[in-house]
Amino acid sequence: MRGYKIFAGTASQQFTEDVCRNLDVPVSKAEIKRFSDGEISVKISESVRGRDVFIVQSTGAPSNDNLMELLIMTDALKRSSANSITAVVPYFGYARQDRKAAPRVPISAKLVANLFEKAGVDRVVTIDLHAGQIQGFFDIPVDNLYGSIIFEEYIKSKNLKNPIIASPDIGGVARARYFADKLGLNMVIVDKKREEANQSEVMNIIGDVKGYDVILIDDMVDTAGTMVKAATVLKQKGANSVMACATHPVLSGPAYDRIDKGDLDELVVSDSLVLRQACDKITVLTLAPLFAEVIRRVYHNESVNSLF
Repeated sequence: MRGYKIFAGTASQQFTEDVCRNLDVPVSKAEIKRFSDGEISVKISESVRGRDVFIVQSTGAPSNDNLMELLIMTDALKRSSANSITAVVPYFGYARQDRKAAPRVPISAKLVANLFEKAGVDRVVTIDLHAGQIQGFFDIPVDNLYGSIIFEEYIKSKNLKNPIIASPDIGGVARARYFADKLGLNMVIVDKKREEANQSEVMNIIGDVKGYDVILIDDMVDTAGTMVKAATVLKQKGANSVMACATHPVLSGPAYDRIDKGDLDELVVSDSLVLRQACDKITVLTLAPLFAEVIRRVYHNESVNSLF
């Protein structure tokens, strides 16, 4: 396994170290600095000629800086004669703008896909894209893993007396159904009406939750408005407890305060993004062993199908 190198972006330093620890390889050296005006400077500090290279970098907030850093690192590695460049992106930013939902708006996810390819990325590895069809925006291979891989065992370890899966909105039904099928559980749906971005009004519950321990499933939690309001309504409908599993802890704005004071009993997230602060109600599970195994299989041209 001497033919590949793993580089860390500044947004995923600790995560990259954890991945490399699982692979028993060192994090490759690169100097990433900022000029006084904020421009990003990258220097690859070791030879990558003929090597298969992996760049680990989430493109969450500050999204623009982290995305640009990834693109500049890709360009530096391409110009250094790397054999292939795989972008390992635990959190893929701008994925929420994946279609024209109104006149005169961009499809930002497609723009980012174009930027990846133009910079020289040969493959993308990520987990729980906000919309699975974003894979079709790329003309290069994209491995979109499922967060259920890490949440399944944790849910089982809770030994809930009467568990049931819930989707926090109609759009997440497919994801919630996948979880329900994997765990052999029934499912309910939270029907909501979204007034504007990052604000939602929970309307009613499709299905019976009385006496159940509800597990809300989503790909990300941003301001936590949907999750917390859904937990309130579910408990009003008779749920014994409400926990939520969301792969990406974006947690912006009033999210931490809402979680701390709201009816949600526990929020389980991954380390695809670094938490801005600690919270007793938040449990973090690591994705590092999963991504380490994907990197190993990609390098050896082995199938990653069993990881889906």
